Amino acid sequence: MQKEKLYGKTLNELIAITKRTGMPGFAARQIADWLYRKEIRSVEDMTNLSKRMREALSEYYELGLTDPLKTSVSSDGTRKYLFPVQNGKFIETALIPDRDRSTICVSSQAGCKMGCVFCMTGKQGFQGNLSSNEILNQFRSIPEYRQITNMVYMGMGEPLDNLDEVLKSLEILTGDWGYGWSPTRITVSTVGILDRLQEFLEKCRCHLAVSLHSPFDEERRKLMPIQKTNTVDEVLNIIRNFDFNRQRRVSFEYILFRGINDTPRHVRELARILNGIRCRINIIRFHPLPGSEFSSPGEMETLAFRDALNAKGIIATIRASRGIDINAACGLLSTLEQNKS
Repeated sequence: MQKEKLYGKTLNELIAITKRTGMPGFAARQIADWLYRKEIRSVEDMTNLSKRMREALSEYYELGLTDPLKTSVSSDGTRKYLFPVQNGKFIETALIPDRDRSTICVSSQAGCKMGCVFCMTGKQGFQGNLSSNEILNQFRSIPEYRQITNMVYMGMGEPLDNLDEVLKSLEILTGDWGYGWSPTRITVSTVGILDRLQEFLEKCRCHLAVSLHSPFDEERRKLMPIQKTNTVDEVLNIIRNFDFNRQRRVSFEYILFRGINDTPRHVRELARILNGIRCRINIIRFHPLPGSEFSSPGEMETLAFRDALNAKGIIATIRASRGIDINAACGLLSTLEQNKS
């Protein structure tokens, strides 16, 4: 019988497990402490549980940590990890060190349903949702995990399409019985799924990043099929009507494509649709993909686009390109690995 994994369980789930195995209720917090505060590798390491308790747990449960299959290291210090998951699939995790910060970028799905034409993960198609165990394992099972200061859900998949498991992982990260992180250390990215966005905003206090890439309906629809049923206008209405506190940040991700979404017309429209929203735009250089029709504008054009947005009163920054020499574009490394089989 395959054992169930303890790592990735919420406190309420651990309480249910202790009841099921005849353990006292207080044991749930002890187990949580071992799972999320201490570096253990097996149930047997939970030494403040009695031998009987550990045996009861071990009969049906295991810790459930999985080491990365491969590690790639970039000349700029970025590290990319390849993890095996369900049904022989693979996911990617990136670690991005930057001065006094170390940010981990985690995946929430294997593959993706969204079909964005510029994304290698989208070209894989949807292969399955990750469990909270598989999401958090990307964080816990890399050698540098104690050094990590921030987390972004911007890897493979659409986090709001797997909202239940994503929320569980966020509860573990921010709970006082879990890792105890401040929600301001975590950003969740989405293309904009309307019926899940409101629930996400209400159930956690982490930062929100919306993948925008064009302010024009028809143009964005060509880049991102989600625009057909979940338009930017509808996403912005939800954001405008939600009561954000001063600590919670909203940002918009904007991959710049040469000759497509990098004109003064786009600057003017971005300023119009974002008027009244306290936010920033993160300009992202396009990472080249095999056979892609897209390319990135040059340095001067990218700077000019940023400056034009700033002149319109929009805080805009250019995200530094990292890990290009190790297939850092989302989904590229896992696609290469799957093509081997």
